[in-house]
Amino acid sequence: MEYIQEKKLEEVAEPVSPTGQYFNSSALSVCIIAVFELEIPFDESLTFPLLRLFLPINSRFSSVMVTDDHGVKQWKKVAVKLEDHVKIPRFPMGLSNEHYDMYLDDYLSKIANAELPKVQPLWEFHIIKYPTSNAAETIIFKLHHALGDGFSLMGALFSCCRRVDNSSKPITLPCLRSSSESGLEKRYSIRKLVTHFPSMLLNTASDFAWTLLKVEDDQTPIRSGNEEVEFRPKAISTINFRLDHIKKIKNKVAGSTVNDVITGIVFYGTRLYMQNTSKDSGMANSTAIVLFNTRAINSYQTIEEMTSSAKSLWGNQFAFIQVSTPKTTDVKLADPLEFIYKAKEIIQKKRSSLGVYLTGKLVQMISKLGGPEAAARYIHGTIRNASLGISNLIGPIEQIALANHPCKGIYFMSVGVPHSLNITVMSYMGNVRLALGTEKGFINHQVLISCLQKAFDKIFAAALATS
Repeated sequence: MEYIQEKKLEEVAEPVSPTGQYFNSSALSVCIIAVFELEIPFDESLTFPLLRLFLPINSRFSSVMVTDDHGVKQWKKVAVKLEDHVKIPRFPMGLSNEHYDMYLDDYLSKIANAELPKVQPLWEFHIIKYPTSNAAETIIFKLHHALGDGFSLMGALFSCCRRVDNSSKPITLPCLRSSSESGLEKRYSIRKLVTHFPSMLLNTASDFAWTLLKVEDDQTPIRSGNEEVEFRPKAISTINFRLDHIKKIKNKVAGSTVNDVITGIVFYGTRLYMQNTSKDSGMANSTAIVLFNTRAINSYQTIEEMTSSAKSLWGNQFAFIQVSTPKTTDVKLADPLEFIYKAKEIIQKKRSSLGVYLTGKLVQMISKLGGPEAAARYIHGTIRNASLGISNLIGPIEQIALANHPCKGIYFMSVGVPHSLNITVMSYMGNVRLALGTEKGFINHQVLISCLQKAFDKIFAAALATS
């Protein structure tokens, strides 16, 4: 079944962005897996109507990456055969939900390592027609990072969904900070910039020196240091926290954000896991690559806005900062809230630094001198030298339905990243879902989840005990 009309195939090819080239190179091939857990079995007859709604959102969903006569990569429109993108695996019949949990885990691990065919647009749609502990059936989108970042891709998927309580109303999302500031805020920002200018210079020098030196983390229970770790099998598992509990902790730690709290929980939980596995790892160098969205907006876009060239904020518009995990000689005796304070302090310093800007310029210079492949190798090395990655996205407040199928849960995972441990965070229906991508045979994901739960429990108890 071909979808793209002939006249659309004649459109001028769109250049691939530099970041798109980095993420689809010989050094890096990163994808995003989005998982929708459905309350009811999926009606297969709605597959193609759903995908016809999805395709026009961005021309890259119906394009392949080609290299022109001048060696420049372009997005070229092609006729999309929808059936080539739809995958329906077959598992044994009549098993328990717990057994299908294991089959789903194995399937996620399989598609995480599988390369998307480059002769067709870089996305797939998987229908898991078996009940698990979390869903009647499961829908999985696999989308290449060259198409766009998590904000763009998840925004595209959300734009195909409707609210369960009232399909005519727009999906509500937690507000992000608006790009517009009042005059008072602007004057305060200028005064703050002048006051903190010396520390900003110091932080910038420190951050950029770290980047130039390419400091490598120690090998620890969460970092194997294996070559080509991105190609090793990964287990994908999840853990849920209540958003109102996260906010209670935030309110007890002055000046902190929800992201600070989540990062502190991850730091504390990973240190607990490290010490449980190796008692001497509490003082090991362990760094997280924390991704953040650089768009100055307050919500996802609608389909109409995404398909409008004038309004679209599509693409890979993000940056990352390197955040050192707080060290401790005995994590079990440490103050749990200290991990949030430290996370908040370090992230604020990094955000006030120009290190991210200078690193971006360095990558551009490497690309200009050595080409996109050289820049991709540099980015790969920077990511590989760290111990884990953390990225987060906001999700709908209300329950949503995908093709009229209510979703019980939603999460995503970045795959193809050279880490033994990758953690993603998504809010949905008052919950915060952490997904863990862990190197099989090296990290015990069940023990790690237990340590994250213990970290949350201790931080929450300590926060409630604070006057």
